[in-house]
Amino acid sequence: MLQVDMSASKRENFGKCAMRRLRVSGNTPAVLYGNNKDVTALQLETVSFTKSLFQISRKNAVVNLSIDGNDTRHVMVKEIQTDPVDDGLVHADFYEIDLSTPKSFTVPVEFTGKAKGEDLGGEILIHNANVVLEGLPLDVPDTVTLDVSDLGIGDSIETSVIELPENVKMKTDGSSLCVEVVTAIASES
Repeated sequence: MLQVDMSASKRENFGKCAMRRLRVSGNTPAVLYGNNKDVTALQLETVSFTKSLFQISRKNAVVNLSIDGNDTRHVMVKEIQTDPVDDGLVHADFYEIDLSTPKSFTVPVEFTGKAKGEDLGGEILIHNANVVLEGLPLDVPDTVTLDVSDLGIGDSIETSVIELPENVKMKTDGSSLCVEVVTAIASES
């Protein structure tokens, strides 16, 4: 799983006016909760935080969040609130996780190769573009790959065929179809 380092500082001011001043000064308010600890109010430097968000966009990522330079917590970005007009950052929620406890994550399936059936006039249909995997957060891969090169017309692959790392389990039903090749006429109906 992807790991990213971010830094934040504790926030002492609360309320609308204080948050507005914070954003004008180039910072984004945030909160940290989870792992049976008290909620912590934070602030992050907006430009570096935005760059980090682009790096982890639409991916499962563990953020090593350094608070005031001395307390590092392992967190995941739970929610990002943006302004509906200018799309600027308004607020962020971080959820602290325990790296030694297995969790479930939705992971995208990356399809490689070109199916033989496509060359014969068939069309590839993807039924599951994502699968749910369970394991320790750092053991779960960013993506799983599935080679579709051997698929002819009428062939399919179930999710149980996907190869996984040793300590990771498939939570998605293994008998569900992941991908199949159908005749072009059948796919139009």
